Amino acid sequence: MRYEIIDIVHVQEYRLEIFFKDGKNGVVDLRGLIKRGGIFSRLADLDLFKQFYIDKELGVLCWPGGLDIAPETLYHEATREPLPEWMMSGESGKKAG
Repeated sequence: MRYEIIDIVHVQEYRLEIFFKDGKNGVVDLRGLIKRGGIFSRLADLDLFKQFYIDKELGVLCWPGGLDIAPETLYHEATREPLPEWMMSGESGKKAG
């Protein structure tokens, strides 16, 4: 899988450096996701945020309580490569995820 996460390093606050199976990596800042609210607002608790882990079976970034982020979204944020077409929403062309 192109977007499989193989390692994650906490950089500072809500920033993570993410390493992908294809050899690419980059830093993502998840403050924006947390500020959007909803289920991810729980990650504003930095102690909880730091409890991230990789679901080794799926290669996905997760947190306790069933929180996870699509690896495609993280790949896009970390590498600045375009999102896959199937993640684009309908006519508006806005990002999903």
